[in-house]
Amino acid sequence: MPIDFTAIDFETANGSPASPCAVGLVRVRDGVLVEGLALLFKPPYPHNWFHAGNIRVHGIHPSDVEDALEYDVALKAMLEFIGTDVLIAHNAPFDMGVLRASAAAIDASLPALSYLCSLAMARKSYNLESYRLNSVAYAVGHEEFNHHDALADADACARIVVHMAKKKHDVDNLDELAAATRQVLKPLIVPVKLEKPDLS
Repeated sequence: MPIDFTAIDFETANGSPASPCAVGLVRVRDGVLVEGLALLFKPPYPHNWFHAGNIRVHGIHPSDVEDALEYDVALKAMLEFIGTDVLIAHNAPFDMGVLRASAAAIDASLPALSYLCSLAMARKSYNLESYRLNSVAYAVGHEEFNHHDALADADACARIVVHMAKKKHDVDNLDELAAATRQVLKPLIVPVKLEKPDLS
């Protein structure tokens, strides 16, 4: 596959992974950022309360989502934008956990997507003191962005991945980039292992 993917970043209202209140999505085609989507929405009930610490990080207040989308509408729009793309996030276990938990909170099903983590990839690509999103973005020359704005963070993630592919590893498809950074595509939907009954 070419360097095609969708970068994703969630902001949450509180410590629950089922409390997203904003998402940023950036579509990449053949190594070029071509389209973005930013959504602000109400976190799924009963996770729809805001912690002061989270507000300090992203600046989103309860009043900001009073007239925002309901989460089922936002999730549908997200999934339509993503399509069948590979998802990439900086610290992907967090963002994939948010996607899974928030979908479960509204009894919504998710498609069988795959994902990669730009944080893990960056650790195999650069020699930095910090691998936080803003530190890696700065290292690849993307110095000015509104950190903790969901769309800005997704954009930064996308630029980091493209830089790794084109400038660091000189590869022209996502499979080769994953191999160069010693990563494997992981499934968004984690299969549930059923215990075998004891027939003895």
